[in-house]
Amino acid sequence: MKFKRVLAAFSALALAVSLAACGAPSSASTQETAAPAATAAPTATPAAETPETAEATGFRVAGLKGPTTMGLVNLVDDVDKGESDLDLDFTMYGAADEIVPLLVKGDLDAAAIPANLAATLYQKTNGAVEVAAINTLGVLYIVENSDAQYTGIADLKGKTILTTGKGTTPEYVLRYVLSENGLDPDKDVTIEYFSESTEVVAQMTARGEGTIAMLPQPFVTSALSQVEGLSVKFDMSEEWEKVAGSQLVTGVLVARKDAVEADPEAFDAFLSAYQASTEAANTDLEGTAALCESYGIVAKAALAQKALPECNIVFITGEEMRTALETYFQVLYDADPTSVGGQLPADDFYYGV
Repeated sequence: MKFKRVLAAFSALALAVSLAACGAPSSASTQETAAPAATAAPTATPAAETPETAEATGFRVAGLKGPTTMGLVNLVDDVDKGESDLDLDFTMYGAADEIVPLLVKGDLDAAAIPANLAATLYQKTNGAVEVAAINTLGVLYIVENSDAQYTGIADLKGKTILTTGKGTTPEYVLRYVLSENGLDPDKDVTIEYFSESTEVVAQMTARGEGTIAMLPQPFVTSALSQVEGLSVKFDMSEEWEKVAGSQLVTGVLVARKDAVEADPEAFDAFLSAYQASTEAANTDLEGTAALCESYGIVAKAALAQKALPECNIVFITGEEMRTALETYFQVLYDADPTSVGGQLPADDFYYGV
């Protein structure tokens, strides 16, 4: 297997809004975006690299540049070094928009993607995909470059919050948590959306003291080293659990049912290897961080090593996965049915349950 990278430019905000309207997330809306730059200034997105033209062999898997691929990188490296028997073809993308059509057309067998995107894909493909594991829990944090002290989310009334994620999980999480704390997201705060987290970090530097933003890991770790006086004010996973009574789920592994049914033993072997890879990501921080840098997932190993413990990389399957996702999807559905494709997934969405 060769590790292939496809880092396409992010869609314009207008496209993001139009996609959100039909329940499909935009590239600007995913919690996992391009790896943080070494400086706070926005950087140009790398030009798209065309994947190798040779026909892919084996189980075709995609991931996004961020925590989900950080959890996969040990497996990717094992395959590259010939230390795994898996026949795996892995490609890393910069935006979820690129993965969706490939899964729909059958050009991919599985992908690590945002949780609500998995639900919309299930509807879009008439049940042709299923979710096999939760691979990432909450990675969102509210930060501010000031020494201000907050007693709760309600203290954000009258504030401006910079973020990415218009039209999908980050927006839904923020709006839900604000609403459940007595704030009207459309009146009591001003939410400004940007296409990339690097833009948000740059804005925090440009606007100076008192700028508030909601960022995902590993961008939080990067920003803490770049923006003077920056500190974490709220862990959105904790805030979500307070009001929703459930875990905040970020990423999942989905697979096409036809690919799984074609070789269920091979798929189960892949899941076992993936689980071992996530365990290594949580225990061998130094080794995993070095791989994150060498595979271009995060700019620097030192940054990856600091960020890994905060990325909530997990591997949850079976009934525990189903319970967490059903509760999470219900909250999103109640807030906006289009966020999960218009209706909740049926029982056959959950693999191995």
